[in-house]
Amino acid sequence: MKPYRIPLIVCAIIGAAGGLIIMLSGLPSTLFGLPLVIWGVIFGVAFVFLDAREAKSPGAGMLWGIAYALLLWIALPAGLAARATGQTEMFSAARDHFPELVAYLVCFGAPLGIALGTLGLRRASSEPFSLSRAVIVGGLAGIVGSWAFGRWMEQVNFFPLIAGIAGSNVRETGIVLHYGIGIFIGASFGALFQRDARGHGSSLGWGLGYGVFWWFVGPLTILPLLLNQPLNWSADRGAQLFGSLIGHAVYGLIVGLIYATIDRLWLAFFRDSDPINRQVSGVGSRGLQGIGRGILASMAGGLLFSLVMIATGALPRVAQIVGGTSPVLGFFVHLVISALIGASYGVLFQYESATAGGSIMWGLVYGLVWWFLGPLTLFPILLGSPLAWSAEAGGAALPSLLGHLFYGAATAVVFLLLEHRNADWLLLDPRLAARESRMVRPLGTPAPALWLFVIGLGVLLPVLLSVGGGPGGY
Repeated sequence: MKPYRIPLIVCAIIGAAGGLIIMLSGLPSTLFGLPLVIWGVIFGVAFVFLDAREAKSPGAGMLWGIAYALLLWIALPAGLAARATGQTEMFSAARDHFPELVAYLVCFGAPLGIALGTLGLRRASSEPFSLSRAVIVGGLAGIVGSWAFGRWMEQVNFFPLIAGIAGSNVRETGIVLHYGIGIFIGASFGALFQRDARGHGSSLGWGLGYGVFWWFVGPLTILPLLLNQPLNWSADRGAQLFGSLIGHAVYGLIVGLIYATIDRLWLAFFRDSDPINRQVSGVGSRGLQGIGRGILASMAGGLLFSLVMIATGALPRVAQIVGGTSPVLGFFVHLVISALIGASYGVLFQYESATAGGSIMWGLVYGLVWWFLGPLTLFPILLGSPLAWSAEAGGAALPSLLGHLFYGAATAVVFLLLEHRNADWLLLDPRLAARESRMVRPLGTPAPALWLFVIGLGVLLPVLLSVGGGPGGY
């Protein structure tokens, strides 16, 4: 108990403050008859006992915190309401309690997680950390992510709205502010996740989770306050901002991927050579191996996804990418696209997990990634249409979301089997056995929290927000 005395005090205070803020926001102030301030203390204390050993850095703590807040919302406001109204009313009950989801994530989850993770640095033997590297690399990644997000903002003419933060309505002012915010979020990503983003695949996942979280913090919370507008955490407002949700997700994906790439180059240029961990094969050789295994694995995922496409009649629309309408042509185009995505999975997720369970979860995350990038982003562009970043488009693409999740899980499992087969051959040589064991990602990362948050909200938000959508926002 003594080592946790300070974390218990800190998290109890933060939980009480979060409960007070939620009460002042106008949301329900009691739960089971107790004031939410008291519940905040209980939540904070419980979080320390549940996650103190896992929250070894601010970034890891934040991921565990927002996953914890999501579970609290599912178990308490949404869960209790669903049980009270019956299963037939479950969707409406969850939608009615969407404001509490935002409140729990912003007021409980993130503050508790970051605080506990910061305190955890004193107890854990963490990896070396460079603030300058985190800020510079993260800031550069934020610039690229802001550029991609800005393409949609230009399309819907929302730069003047952002300019309102500075009391202006000039488009150029909005652009400057947009890039400034993007650089800040990118730099904070580097500061939070430098210790955890060990590979391109995991960094992509951290970026997706961080981008989605900033949708709750930014357009739903901070932006209206800066514009002197009333706080509106309703599901209807969330549906109106569905385009911004996808934009934040795409921004986060790009930040995560670019950060991992530049960070690796930084280490190659500015860190001395490490002969102990030097790889036997070159980067190109490992990359080609990953591409080959990814393409083979994608055949299983692509065939499973095709069952969903046949059931929903989507194959003729896929054929339109190459100017046709035949379902057979659409099927072959679908397999080609599956192979390309599988090749990228092979490059990004080599050695990310040594277990079937972990691989399936990374596969589900990658399937969700391509739901955002595919039917909602790249597919409309290939057909010459505007970006389909709306609640209505998200609702129409829900069957495709199921297919993408099937695809990701199946591809990941087969890829792991191929990786294990290759590793079995390499382990016959004792000189390579140590190298292979070093490349496997260590246990104890915040990956389970990321999986819960990203996959849970990646499925939940399109369902909750696909009804009642209106014009988009930042």
